[in-house]
Order: sequence, then structure tokens, then C-alpha cells
Amino acid sequence: MHDKTLSEGWQIRPLDMFTQGIYPRGEEGWLPAEVPGHWQQIPDLAEHTGKVVYRCRFPFDDRPPTTDALPWPPAQTRRWLRLNGAFYYSRTYLNGVDLGQHEGYFMPYEREVGGLLQAENTLLIELDCPEERDKLGKRMITGVFSHWDCMDPQANPGGLWLPVELHASGPARLSGARCLTLACDERFAQIRFDLDIDAAEETAATLRFTFTPRTFAGETQVISQRRTLRAGRQDVGGLIKLREPQLWWTHDLGQPDMYDVTVELLLGDLVSDARSFGFGVRRFELRGWEAHLNGVRFLVKGNNYPPGDMRIATMTRARYDEDLRLARECFMNMLRVHAHIDHPELYEAADAAGVLIWQDFPLQWLYDSSILPEARRQVREMVRLLGSHPSVAVWCMHNEAVLIKDTADESLVARLLTYATGFGFNWNRDVMDTQLKEIVQADDPTRPAIRSSGEADVPYLRKGTDGHAYFGWYRTYGTIDDAELMQRRFPANMSFVTEFGTQSFPNIESSLRFIREPLDEGAITRLSNHHGFQPEIMDHWIPWRQAGSLADMVDLSQDYQIFINRYYIDRLRFYKYRPTGGIVPFIFVDPFPAVLWSVVDYWRVPKRSYYAMRMAFSPQYAFCLFHPRTYAVGEAVDLPLYAVNDAQHTAGGVRLTARLCDPGGATLAETTRTLDLPADCRPIEVDRLRLIPTAPGRYALELELTNVPHPVRQVYDVEVG
Repeated sequence: MHDKTLSEGWQIRPLDMFTQGIYPRGEEGWLPAEVPGHWQQIPDLAEHTGKVVYRCRFPFDDRPPTTDALPWPPAQTRRWLRLNGAFYYSRTYLNGVDLGQHEGYFMPYEREVGGLLQAENTLLIELDCPEERDKLGKRMITGVFSHWDCMDPQANPGGLWLPVELHASGPARLSGARCLTLACDERFAQIRFDLDIDAAEETAATLRFTFTPRTFAGETQVISQRRTLRAGRQDVGGLIKLREPQLWWTHDLGQPDMYDVTVELLLGDLVSDARSFGFGVRRFELRGWEAHLNGVRFLVKGNNYPPGDMRIATMTRARYDEDLRLARECFMNMLRVHAHIDHPELYEAADAAGVLIWQDFPLQWLYDSSILPEARRQVREMVRLLGSHPSVAVWCMHNEAVLIKDTADESLVARLLTYATGFGFNWNRDVMDTQLKEIVQADDPTRPAIRSSGEADVPYLRKGTDGHAYFGWYRTYGTIDDAELMQRRFPANMSFVTEFGTQSFPNIESSLRFIREPLDEGAITRLSNHHGFQPEIMDHWIPWRQAGSLADMVDLSQDYQIFINRYYIDRLRFYKYRPTGGIVPFIFVDPFPAVLWSVVDYWRVPKRSYYAMRMAFSPQYAFCLFHPRTYAVGEAVDLPLYAVNDAQHTAGGVRLTARLCDPGGATLAETTRTLDLPADCRPIEVDRLRLIPTAPGRYALELELTNVPHPVRQVYDVEVG
């Protein structure tokens, strides 16, 4: 049906308080605004937090345009105002009539307005996005936008960040549609549909589904069902069967084939309303923590994805396509959308790219218990809004439902409070998240649902969820020695790891765009306050304050990030399927100019650590496992050499060469082996070298894996003191 986007003529006015839709009619005090957008993009409101009112004046012609296929006469045509995304509390007035209030930044809000439209109209939208001052009892379901260590704390996301539209329908409105794959094979797919319909009166209706191949040559299939609609709003669901479906796969397993689906709501022979969306037929399962797509087991390799930009309204399909290209070239098959719901274009881009999405509900750390009713409503809206996307594979209710106010605070008290809420009773996790998981499982039985991310597995106490492992960064976790102990004693925490990493500076060219030299205390304070840097935490691990220049700081921090990321990836690949099913470091890109855990900066320039991660994620990979500590002269060091293949085909004739050198570069030992790596195999020990150092210094183990599509060449240092 016909849509009109209200994209021009918007104005905005900052407020101390709302006045029930009554505001000055003149131009004084109003500023031009861009919709979609955020109010802090307007120079005069760059530091504004709290309340604003948007105004849009627009004409309306009751006659449908000649290009509009709407068949209904004006008396039977219904008109709807739709706010696709208002951050965060909103109240809407059209020509002085209060249309009601709404809460939630990612959910569309829609009201019928046919009787209110005039030749000239004034739309007012009161919008409030206050600062969450009580970080331990938050009340807005905004996730990382209100409380995170990867956002500028002075930033406010408030605004109309998605389009505002007028929609026309016949007597029955189709405001939402979702398809889920219940079962599929080469012969047919059983599809469940869920429709959100508002009928003006009780009536007989026909639901017509058209599945048109988007990415492959095939027949268009049309399926119709008859239903009786009651007057008012209702959910209508059912099952349909698709013949000989072309399945959706991740880019590393096959082709992400898609259908264009059009759902039409017919009254008699006339279309009353319709919706179109992309859809892919696929089945995703976690058996234990091993991922299966369409019955094929595979190792998840990915990264955490923050908002593509702190100003999320500015993200475009082209920007998301670039991010997904970088992810694919890094051999990633999953992105975890970290504690937020992103722009609709991300999900379209992920569908097309063949990259899975682990979708977090926007809950980050602790919330006040008063949000429970709203959280229950919004979590169902999330599942309905995103459920048709084949890329969306996992629902997660909450990220780290523990007491954290500031991750940079590593005081004993802060650490003890985190431990207490992590292992003791916790209302957020044990009551709210448990209820949210039950709602999601009931509404979408086709995807796994996780109660909260980062629940540690404790034998005889509780089963964990996905693991977070900041050994080597946060003292709450501990050192690499502690990581080695955890791997031996609590291996279940390595089943599916969705966070690990360290901060690093962007490459020097990008760093110079927002960092001034020298790195004196004033510059460090600015980086800490506005750009995410955690200097006191970095102090524990590397002597960065001794760096002679910003360029040295870039190299030092990225070297440590490369070391830590490879440390985890090597071990998790070693434990592939026993029990590791997923490797998802933290984080992929910067949402603003910052010093964060990313491997790609805000301007999408890959760091050296991106290329190191790309090699560590190679489908065919060679690595060595040993405890990275300082060894004594004469102490024997075993250096086992492993090779692994994640591809779904045998890698034949693979050649592994290892060379062990002393601190002066002289060769101490060398070996070459040729082998076949079975499809999707666990690591194979190919050989084992033994070092008995005779002098202090840095010994080097050089590994090279060749006769594979992506050769691996890397060096492991062995420190001898």
C-alpha cells in the first residue's frame, strides 16, 4: 500500500519540561532538524540531554496519487502514522490531538489518524532521553547506549533515529509480518507465519503469500489461506509449505540464498494491505554448544559488534556492507550484536552476506525491578521485529547481569560486589532474565535462547552460559596463569566464549585524527574521559608510559592485543568440539574515535591486530601451545605443533614447517611434515619440538602452513630469563 515518508520540514526545540503539546507556533526558538537523526548532531544541541519537541508541518491530499494501486475509496481508506524509531520516551500530537505515549527505542509505534488529517497538518513529537544517573538501577531498555565502556559517556542517543511515515490501507491493516522455518530439507520447508492485523470490522479475508527467489533462478510460489478476522487488533498465525526450497547458508558453508516475500491481506478481490520482506529458509541449532546449520556442524568464529556508529541513525547499508566484508575476509561467520538492537539495515546486510547474528536484548549490567513489565513487552517485540531474518540465530536476554558501574574501577569493593552478584542471588538474572527467556522460547521455538551472557559454569553449583574471559586485562579475572588454571579445572567455561581481548590504539594515521602529542597527563585524561581508554588497567600489563611517542604506543598496545587474542584463539581452537563450539572476541569496530578493544577503528581502518586475527581464524591453521611465561636456563620447554581444518572438505597435501631459533637467529631445530587434514577436524598433533635453552634471551619458533588457500606464517617467542 502507499507510504509517505515525512522527511522534510522538521524543526526541534529543547525543553526543560513538556507542556502537553502546546508550543509556540512561530519560528522563534525552533531549530532546523534532520529526521532520521539525533538531536546532538545539531551544533546548538551538541551537549543537550533530556527533553525536546519535534515539529513537522506537512500537507495532505485525500486523493491517492495516480501511481498508487490502492483500490479503496476514501471512505474506506484508513490512514496510519508510524514512528519507526524514537529514542526513548515519546508522546505524539497531530493537529492538537494526543495520540498517546510510547516507550522503547527500537520498536515501531503506530496510530490510526485518518479522521485527524487536514489539508495542512502539524505533527508534534515530545521526546525524552534522560541520562541514567543511577547506573545500578537503570530504567531505560537501551543497553549500551546508556551504560557502557565503549561509548562517549557525554553522548546522548536521543532523537527520531528512523523514519516517520504515513501509511494508507484498506479496512484491514497489516502492520507486522514474520516467517519462521520450523523444518526444511531438499523437498519442502514448513514455515510458520505470524501477522499483526487490525480490522475495522469482522470480515472474511484471504492471506496471500508470494515467495519470489531473490538470489537464484527458481519458480515463484504463491500460497493462499482463508481466515475470518474479528474487529480490532489481533495476531493471526499459521503454517505454510514451501516446495523444493533453496536453503540459506553462511558464506563459509555455502550460499546465503534468499526469497522476497510479499504478504497480502485481501478482502474479496481487493488488497487491503501488504508487507514485503526478505526471508531465508534455514535451521540453526546449538546442540550443547556446538552450532549446526541445516544439520551441518561448524565452528563459530566471530566478534562482538557494537552500534555501527554511536550516532546509529547515520549508519547506511553501504557502511554495513563494508563492515561485513571485513568480517567475512577475517573468516568470521557470526557477529554478536552486543547489548543493543541495531539499525534495520544491519540485518538486511547480514542476510545478504551470509553472516549469523547473535542478538542481545538491550540489557547491560543491572536494572531496577520496575522495568520488568516493559522488558517483557519489548522482548517479544524484538523477536517479532527481527524473526524473519535468517541471519539472526541466537537470542540472548542480558549481557553480564552483574553489578558493574564502571569497568575501569578495579577496587577491592567493586570486585567483591561483582563476584557477589555473579555467584549469589541476583534479581536481574534469576527473576527477570529467566522470565524473558521463557517468553522468547514460547514465541520463537526455532532459535536457542540464552538467559544472560557471561554466566560462569561452576561444578556442583550451576551450569553456565557462554563464557567471558578477560584474563590478561581485568584483575577481576586474573592473569594468564589464572587462565591456564581455569582451562584445566573448569573447561566447561570454554564451551562458547563470547568475550575476550585488550584495548589498543588505532593505527598512527587514525590516532592522530583525535589524539594530540605528547601523551602527557592532560591528553591521557582526555582519552580516558571521552575516548574509552583505561590507562590504569593497561598499566598492569605493559609499560606503555615508557613509550617514547604515540607511534610507539600504537605498536606496544597492538602487540599486546595480538598476543592476548592469539593466546585465546589458539587454545579455543585446540579445544574445538571438546568442548569449544564458538570463539567470539570483543570487539570488532569502534563506534566512535576511541581507544578500545577493537581490531578495526572508527574510520574502518584495520589495525595490525585485525590481520593477526584473520590469520588465527584461517580455515586451515597451524599453532603451538605452551605456557607463555619466562623460563629458566636449562628448563625444558615442550613445543607441540598442531594443525586444524574448519572447512567442510578435506585439505590434502598440507605442508607444515617449523623452525626453532636461538636469540641470535641460529637454527636449533627444524621439521617439515606433509599431511591430509580431514573435513572439519579437531586439532591434530603433527610434531613436537623440545627446547632446552642454554642462555637467556628470546627464542623464536617459526611456523609455516602452506599448500592451503590461505597460508599461515607466524612466530612464537619463548622468553628465557
